[in-house]
Amino acid sequence: MADPYATLGVARGASEKDIKSAYRKLAKELHPDRNKDNPKASERFSEVTRAYDLLSDKDKRARFDRGEIDAEGNPASPFGAGFGGGGFGGGGQRGFRHDGFENFGGQQEGVDISDLFEGLFGGRAGAAPGGGGPFGGGFGGMGGRRPAQKGANVQYRLKVSLTDAATLAAQRITLSDGKTIDLKLPAGVEDGTQMRLSGKGEHGPGGRGDAIVVIDIAPHPHFRRDGDNLRLDLPITLDEALGGARVKVPTPEGAVMLAVAPGSSSGRTLRLKGKGMTRKDGTRGDQLVTLQVDLPAADSEAGAQLLERLGDWRDARNPRAKFGV
Repeated sequence: MADPYATLGVARGASEKDIKSAYRKLAKELHPDRNKDNPKASERFSEVTRAYDLLSDKDKRARFDRGEIDAEGNPASPFGAGFGGGGFGGGGQRGFRHDGFENFGGQQEGVDISDLFEGLFGGRAGAAPGGGGPFGGGFGGMGGRRPAQKGANVQYRLKVSLTDAATLAAQRITLSDGKTIDLKLPAGVEDGTQMRLSGKGEHGPGGRGDAIVVIDIAPHPHFRRDGDNLRLDLPITLDEALGGARVKVPTPEGAVMLAVAPGSSSGRTLRLKGKGMTRKDGTRGDQLVTLQVDLPAADSEAGAQLLERLGDWRDARNPRAKFGV
């Protein structure tokens, strides 16, 4: 994989907020559901997700920045890119470089090579047992071998309803090995939130990789998300609007009773506290209910009865006076 910073289009010193913002923008553009006929977009989406997976993990990001692991999260070779391209000989600038050794041999300015070998191979130069030279039996016998690599991570996409996301309802997911597990959604869950399941990935010599679950919050037929709040348009009848009433209102947890004041017009918004999305601190946003007066069709039975009762009555007010018309 390419440099994760370049993949997300951010600078190496980017903040966590900038990295998250860049990922969310790219994930939205490249989401497979929006690019069903574009396999390259799906591949790019996977690359972006892997890059974010590395950079959003503080420990992995720090290790990557120090050159300890590569962009795939695998341990980097202690010799970087090799031995300076020229073996153990060559002249050139003295000192130890990240991409290899130059002028290998003897003691360099300010650097005791024997100390360097001790850090790399667990013993001092020339002091290794077995008569194998400073490497203790040659490269084949060094103790600082690269650890066995874990199996690959496996990515899953989990579609979650908006109401389940609001209430953090447990979600069941089936893994590639056929096993099912129940997941508890994290507080503050959003579209694109990632959940890591340790040891639920593919098998490898060094153990199993992880499962990365990406959350897709599905649109709801009635509720709309507005930040931490949920919005709902609620139809009411003319008599409920004029005379006031207590009406049932759906919420993510089920229906509750809502008081409609007499003389309520369409567009009036009422607030149900604590019925919105769950924030990261565990508190809930609100549900905002906008009233919509629903008049019966003129040719319906209810419409005919209403017209009959109104008779010749007309409202003398001009509700459009504020527009100057």
